[in-house]
Amino acid sequence: MRILIVEDDPMIGASLRGYLRGQAHAADWIEDGEAASSALATQPYDAVILDLGLPGHGGLEVLRNLRAAGNAVPVLILTANDSTADKIAGLDAGADDYLVKPFDPGELGARLRALLRRKAGRAGPVIRHRDLVLDPGSHSVTQADKEVPLSPKEFALLHALLERPGQVLSRAQLEDRLYGWGEEVESNAVDVHVHALRRKLGAGLILNIRGVGWRVLP
Repeated sequence: MRILIVEDDPMIGASLRGYLRGQAHAADWIEDGEAASSALATQPYDAVILDLGLPGHGGLEVLRNLRAAGNAVPVLILTANDSTADKIAGLDAGADDYLVKPFDPGELGARLRALLRRKAGRAGPVIRHRDLVLDPGSHSVTQADKEVPLSPKEFALLHALLERPGQVLSRAQLEDRLYGWGEEVESNAVDVHVHALRRKLGAGLILNIRGVGWRVLP
């Protein structure tokens, strides 16, 4: 998943980015509201973590503009404002969830997974496909009831493909899901990860559509 962090506190922003990348997400971090609005207008994200007290455009303004533009990306507000009135204002402006600082990273991760499940139209926490079970919460993959060890990038790639079985995802789409700003991307990085997944899960699972991309066979 590619997630945008909009947070002006350097310690919190860096910590969140590190945590999310450790959870196999591509995470971009922005420190002011105007830059956030620009990024959201040009780059598709799977979710946004949004602070309210931002320099430039405030978080609520960013959120209202996002929804006015018809962008339905899930938004989790993360703020020190814990009054009921502030929560109501954030939710009514279009937020999907609200978490107050200080927070536990594990809770934030669980809330994000819940938002992403709803976006994908899944009620359950795991993705099942043939004899595969992928659990985003425990970061585990089993095949025929046997656990398959995957690297974070392999897990993220498999997650992206299993969300849309049968749909072809291009190299650019997969790179967007695997790498955030500032992460070095080798020209053959996706090919390397696909090769590793085929070796671990079987050559017949992921099909290459030459010149287009890859898809998981339904």
